[in-house]
Amino acid sequence: MIRKQVFGSTGHMSTATIFGGAALGKATPEEANEVLQTLLKHGVNHIDTAASYGDSELRIGPWMEKHRDNFFLATKTGERTYEAAKAEIQRSLKRLRVDRVDLLQLHNLTHPDDWDTAMAPDGALKAAVEAKETGLTRFIGVTGHGLLAAAMHTRSLKRQPFDSVLLPWNYVLSKETRYAAEFRSLMETCSEQGIAVQTIKSMTKGPWAGKRRTHTTWYEPLTDQEDIDRATSWILGQPGIFLNTSSDTRLMPRILDAASRFQRKPTDEEMDRMAEDSRMSRLFVS
Repeated sequence: MIRKQVFGSTGHMSTATIFGGAALGKATPEEANEVLQTLLKHGVNHIDTAASYGDSELRIGPWMEKHRDNFFLATKTGERTYEAAKAEIQRSLKRLRVDRVDLLQLHNLTHPDDWDTAMAPDGALKAAVEAKETGLTRFIGVTGHGLLAAAMHTRSLKRQPFDSVLLPWNYVLSKETRYAAEFRSLMETCSEQGIAVQTIKSMTKGPWAGKRRTHTTWYEPLTDQEDIDRATSWILGQPGIFLNTSSDTRLMPRILDAASRFQRKPTDEEMDRMAEDSRMSRLFVS
């Protein structure tokens, strides 16, 4: 089974590996049921989805009718204004077939213009705070993609005491001097304030760069099980962070299998060798 650790200051003991609901964006009900069985098999008790993940919320909804108590349920709104975010939150609750979620996140809040709009008096933050105050969510968080994510999350935490953050983190990114420094600074802040840190893009090999796409991930993923084991263990070997599974239903069981067998964090030498052998490259451009 996958180990559990406290999710920030929420008091919930979440599995260190969280199910990334983006994998269900184009899944059929039958495929979604297979995913559910895999989650139950590995004891995964935390689901992270979003309003913008295609049919994901619709596929998770039927699960909640029988298994709501088994999962910490998180979704996201990508809207930036109060009225639009409020409407999207209500839509998500209906699609998920629940009265409330455990965590509501402002989705991919990294562009300064989006940030200004969302944090304004009539912005999406107001809708998220209102949702918490009225019992539609227990906690609120913020997520981000790209090389600005860590710095913008630090800015967001100065504006609002969010309960969680989500952002990219993998071995190649750890070699990006500025991003790595900003990530570690964010980690220090989150540790001090009891804020949960979720990581994405852990299975990144590099951009597709014109290659034929073989998976539903927007990046070319690692596919060799030994590489998946190392990438998973590299994340899980760092205290206080969570690994969100990739947006491909075929990779998910392999990541969960790797997480269930986690023993130690690979050395830098082992990761360097994997990066070279697998030809891993930068996903984001400065």
